[in-house]
Amino acid sequence: MDPASQALAQTLPPNVRRTYAALAAHSDVRVSRTTLWYRAKGRPSRRTKAQGQQYLTPLEEKGFAQHLIRAANFGLPWRIKDIPSLAFSIARRRSPAKAIKPPNKNWPQAFAKRHPELARRKHRAMDWNRHDKNIYDKATPEILPQNVYNMDETGIMLSMLSSVKVLVGRDDLRDYRGAGVKRTMVTAIECVSASGECLNPMIIWPASTHRSNWTTYPTPGWVYAHSESGYNDSYLSLEWMKRVFDPQTKARAGKKPRVLICDGFGTHETLEILEFCFENNIVLCRLPSHTSHKLQPCDVAVFGPLKAAYRDMIERLYRSGVTVVNKEHFTTLYSPAREQAMTKKNILAGWAKTGLFPFNPERVLRDIVPPDTEVPTVALPIRAACEGGGLNPQCEAAQTPVTPVTSEALTSLLTLIKQDPYDEQSARRHQKLVQKLANAAQISFTQQALDQDHIRFLSKMNDEAKTRRKTKSEILGKARVMSYEDIEAARAKRAKQTVDKKAKGKRKRRQPQKPTQEAEGSADKGGRKR
Repeated sequence: MDPASQALAQTLPPNVRRTYAALAAHSDVRVSRTTLWYRAKGRPSRRTKAQGQQYLTPLEEKGFAQHLIRAANFGLPWRIKDIPSLAFSIARRRSPAKAIKPPNKNWPQAFAKRHPELARRKHRAMDWNRHDKNIYDKATPEILPQNVYNMDETGIMLSMLSSVKVLVGRDDLRDYRGAGVKRTMVTAIECVSASGECLNPMIIWPASTHRSNWTTYPTPGWVYAHSESGYNDSYLSLEWMKRVFDPQTKARAGKKPRVLICDGFGTHETLEILEFCFENNIVLCRLPSHTSHKLQPCDVAVFGPLKAAYRDMIERLYRSGVTVVNKEHFTTLYSPAREQAMTKKNILAGWAKTGLFPFNPERVLRDIVPPDTEVPTVALPIRAACEGGGLNPQCEAAQTPVTPVTSEALTSLLTLIKQDPYDEQSARRHQKLVQKLANAAQISFTQQALDQDHIRFLSKMNDEAKTRRKTKSEILGKARVMSYEDIEAARAKRAKQTVDKKAKGKRKRRQPQKPTQEAEGSADKGGRKR
């Protein structure tokens, strides 16, 4: 709206007469009375008149300006020489039946003046590979959260349990419990990203071969390896790079670098691993020695909940009657524990607490006491001795009916309720009897719910045990590293060989045996004797 139209639309004070002079005097913008009179009579402003005489309408020019800015952002700006032809194509589509001439050569300059968001520049030709769009990532390599990873190994003892708090009888003074302990260590290589995702693990068995009954639980995408000690080595570290890390992160990163943070274990920095990282744009970042408990996200906030969840799964397995946990139980226990513990919340908490991503060294340094700082000594409070104080008198509790726990006690309580007279004097006693009956029902329902839950759990464990018992312990391969898919293929191949072998044996038994020469001779002699 032009200034004259704004002045005509304004509201004057109540005691001021509405005249052109008063409107001009109270206007925020300087405008003459004559201009107000002409505007009130319907004469358009110069700007409005000019817009009506322009080659393109204001909305068409606005869209045209946005198109030019968008093309420049893509790295393909339009030449000023080509601007009139583009404007002509817009105007021609507006009214195809009417003959429209192209704008003159000075129209682009006037168009640029009407749109201050546009500016004229002189661009020189340059190799497209040197354009800002193509060298920005090289000049300032942006490290995205999904391209920052932390890997670490963790040893998991198959059936080592920890101390737990339990509820027992008051007279039970034992501070131990029976458990089957098998000190077999299985190593799992885990990797988490700064965006909260986790990669599929590599499981290292302490063995020399792969057994078929160790992987009956479906774990697609996992990779399995074996070593004599069950620990990681340089060969397995390189295989983890090739089979786990690179395939699962390469497509997500595109051409941007990937940062892999690991501890100073010697198997992580072999020449083969460094060459592989250099060829695949992987930046290997090594943490300082003896700082993994402070700077490694896996150690800070991931492995603790993971092992706690694994111990909970072992507790449940013991409840089902299993006394010793072996390798064939590991994937059944570790996979649910991993889903429960390696959540996005725990992973992001580990990265934040270590101060690595987002980078915040103060998050770690504020918990570390500098070497030169003296630790203040705090005096321990002295417990004051209590003197005197006699025994509090014990109040004799009124005898009330006991909550029944057997069928006989429940029957007796029902009989007592029926025989008890219901009047004002015995109303309180009758209410207590009914309450005891309700308590017994609630206890029964609670026990029934627990029993049903335990039965469902036992059924599930029984089904898994059937699968393990049906699967024979057969050698599926001698390769040191095999994925879950490779193991399944080897299992199918072994099963096919077994079926073919059985079918071949049946065919041999069905073939008729040819009579020998001695048998034929004896038959002839017997015939002649007759």
